[in-house]
Amino acid sequence: MRWSQSFLPTLRDDPAGAEAASHILMVRAGLIRQLGAGLYSYLPLATRVMARIEAIVREEMTAIGGQELRLPALHPAEIWKESGRWDQVDATLFRLQDRRGADMALAMTAEEVFTSIARDDLASYRLLPQIWYQIQPKFRDEPRPKSGVLRGRQFLMKDSYSFDLDEAGLAESFQKHHDAYRRVYERCGLEPIPVEASSGTMGGSESVEFMAVCDAGEDWIVTCDGCGYAANLEKATSRHGGCGEADDPDSCPAPEKFATPDQRTIEELAQAFDFAPATRQIKTLVQVVDGQPVLFLLRGDYELNDVKQADALGTTDQRPARPEEIEKVLGAQAGSLGAVGVEEIEVYADESLRGRRGMVTGANEDGFHLRHVDVERDLPQVKWVDVRSVVEGEGCSNCGEPIALKKTIEIGHIFKLGVRYSEPMRARVLTAEGKETPLVMGSYGIGIDRIMAAAIEAHHDDDGIVWPKSIAPFDVVVSPVKMKDEVQRDAAEKLYAELREAGFEVLLDDRDERPGVKFKDADLIGVPFRIVPGPRALVNGNVEFVTRGDRSGEKEEVPLGDVVEELRRRLA
Repeated sequence: MRWSQSFLPTLRDDPAGAEAASHILMVRAGLIRQLGAGLYSYLPLATRVMARIEAIVREEMTAIGGQELRLPALHPAEIWKESGRWDQVDATLFRLQDRRGADMALAMTAEEVFTSIARDDLASYRLLPQIWYQIQPKFRDEPRPKSGVLRGRQFLMKDSYSFDLDEAGLAESFQKHHDAYRRVYERCGLEPIPVEASSGTMGGSESVEFMAVCDAGEDWIVTCDGCGYAANLEKATSRHGGCGEADDPDSCPAPEKFATPDQRTIEELAQAFDFAPATRQIKTLVQVVDGQPVLFLLRGDYELNDVKQADALGTTDQRPARPEEIEKVLGAQAGSLGAVGVEEIEVYADESLRGRRGMVTGANEDGFHLRHVDVERDLPQVKWVDVRSVVEGEGCSNCGEPIALKKTIEIGHIFKLGVRYSEPMRARVLTAEGKETPLVMGSYGIGIDRIMAAAIEAHHDDDGIVWPKSIAPFDVVVSPVKMKDEVQRDAAEKLYAELREAGFEVLLDDRDERPGVKFKDADLIGVPFRIVPGPRALVNGNVEFVTRGDRSGEKEEVPLGDVVEELRRRLA
């Protein structure tokens, strides 16, 4: 490809409002242009990168027996109602009506569609196992699109689905995808971290997220160097001992009310009374779940994890109660709330409170709290759940070593769905004994444009993108110092032809620009190697060979006749 005939709109300045490195560089290097909030047009460079990523994905899917399909992205509501997800999924699902008034949805995933095909055409165990996949745009109405393509409302995803006769078959299909995904990421220059994750509205018995460490990410993962434990913050557990529990009294008197007229927060209460540090307080939160008020109790220094809460209750229909709703339920305002004596509404307590004594909680009377609370004695109505976010430095739930939190982005997610979709949608096969049984399914998603953005986050410097060689838009750029010079032009054209004939993706910078401009642009778009037919090197029958990347700026002279083999060696 000739630069002069290509659409490569590079920019010198960072775009306004962009914070993530991938967002900034994708705009500056001419990969994307924004159409609207969370909506991006992919320009030729991005299209070339994604084509290479897709090729890697297809190779790895083929290696595990995957077969590619192409399905509609517009779904009738009926099929989502069959699975029960039409009423379960929140506003993230794009919903619309056609001209006849029929409800429709834009695909955020495709479990229902694939299940309907399997229901109609997989009748016998003899046809199993099956692995089907597609690479298709997906749509999610993100409440806060940000960070460029890392959190957009339309994105390109490879989603695959396995169909097996039983759980043993599912376990094998799940492991195949797990291993294939690791190979995909590693071939794309990423270091994936597989972590335990919540299955959310997808359902199923088990799921694993693949994460890439990224400062621009919005997901936190918990890791342990001691035993290798890794989990999403929404799934992670830890040992929460050692923060006051050893000081709990062996027994305590009945709860005693005391005045707290000016103390409405955890911090204010802790500062005013030495017997009420945050670790000895019970935080009481009122949530509205499926339209009904519910109390959640946590230790004062812990935070409620919304996803854990949804998983514990089996619903995503939840929100914090409004002030007037709180007062109606408990008779007091936030800051003086507690669950002692509360009987008419459900109360859930985080496991970190189990067995605690000598605790402090609100008295459900404005300006008053209770002390000497024995949780199991004074709160016998509670149901025990794990709904808190773990804290860095706590003991690993497996080995006890301190855990660490890392900021990451999700680049893939795999699920053991089991019969979550096949049962309600009646996707059944006959066993060898002639009995009907529901198909056992798995679902596996991998973000194509997220891999592209994650690769930029992991591989860039002050000069621009440093693409991993496997997914770079071009293998090499040929940049003569002065294209108008006949000797340099002839050498550049000869190299361009030879490299293309040898099968390389080549960009010829034939622009009439200053060398500095050309070289800066080449570094910005991240081509791994630059070959410069310059006047000094050509005198000796050589060209300058410049390596971008870990050895960025390394230059050496290579004979003209050896360029093809030298590039082949470096790309190997």
